[in-house]
Amino acid sequence: MTTGAGGHDDSVAQPHSPAQEQPIVAAEEGAARISTAAHPLGKPGPRFDRRSPFFIGMAGAAGVAVTYALIEVVLAARGVLVLIAVAAFLAIGLEPAVSWLVRRGFPRWAAVATVFVLAFAVLAGFLAAAIPPMVTQGGALVHNAPDYLGHLEQRYPVLEELSTRFHLQDELRRALDASNAPMVVGGLVGAGKFVFSAISGTVIVVVLTAYFLADFAHIRSSIYRLAPNSRRPRTILIGDEIFAKVGGYVLGNLLISLITAVLTFVWLVAFDVPYPLLLAVLVAVLDLIPVVGSTLAGVVVALVALTVSLPVSLATIVFFIALRLFEDYLLVPRIIGRTVKVPPMVTVVAVLIGGALLGIVGALLAIPVAAAVLLLARETVFPQLDRG
Repeated sequence: MTTGAGGHDDSVAQPHSPAQEQPIVAAEEGAARISTAAHPLGKPGPRFDRRSPFFIGMAGAAGVAVTYALIEVVLAARGVLVLIAVAAFLAIGLEPAVSWLVRRGFPRWAAVATVFVLAFAVLAGFLAAAIPPMVTQGGALVHNAPDYLGHLEQRYPVLEELSTRFHLQDELRRALDASNAPMVVGGLVGAGKFVFSAISGTVIVVVLTAYFLADFAHIRSSIYRLAPNSRRPRTILIGDEIFAKVGGYVLGNLLISLITAVLTFVWLVAFDVPYPLLLAVLVAVLDLIPVVGSTLAGVVVALVALTVSLPVSLATIVFFIALRLFEDYLLVPRIIGRTVKVPPMVTVVAVLIGGALLGIVGALLAIPVAAAVLLLARETVFPQLDRG
């Protein structure tokens, strides 16, 4: 910057005519006096009086305006924020695998690429093996649903009475009737919108997860720099513990769902229950939802097993009760319990609140969020309350 003798920058507003700008001549002379080599733009002046009524009023009004604007932004961008949260959740879950490779000499980018390639390879292999039989079994289930209902009515008079009272067969056939063109077209349009939304959301989550993983070390450092320097070491210890809890929960939950799906598939094949692969995949997906997921899966599978016989259906109910106990008292403590320790009551409340706020995504995020809140309360809030 080249400042003239009168305090005016020579590269701004030329030709300069002080005679036409008398009100600021004195100010420019003052600017020339305070501009030094150490402080070319002058030293900061005294701070505003924060106790001034005007300043207090403006600060309060600005706080209300900013808070309202932030609420509107969050509500308007709720869908995108949910995708970002899911991507961050997955990135934290995959971070242990990436860090494991980095510790063994992989560059960060190579570790991220390796984890993604392996994940996509496993997913692609599963889809290639599972989609054809799932499509076949799903189509057969839809096609044979009315016949199954009629078979159940003949076997169980109670169901026949309910079907007669509520016209279940007629409603089911009407819903599945291909000649119902408006319904079919509307269903296809709705399905197309759903598929497009699901694909676009998946692509966004995958891309964001890759970016989060690739830059995780920098993101972590930036988050910790928000804490004051005196408290930064303890913030790092607590923050890394939270990251470990979330990562352990993600990988552990996926492993538990895989185990329950395999056991369910073996059970259904052993008792010749129709559509075993389709039902096993359904169990794996629903089991990801804490508290209620496995129960819903058991109800659906037991209803399908009812088409075989009542004893098989009852045995399937007993199997799912035993599977739930096996999961709660053996799998979860050994796989997740050492990392994420959340009391059962807190788990139920967190899942209910998360589901009410964000649906299935909220229910999935509820337990690690609850674990993080409990950790923060135990390490920060409770000690302060005890000292008080």
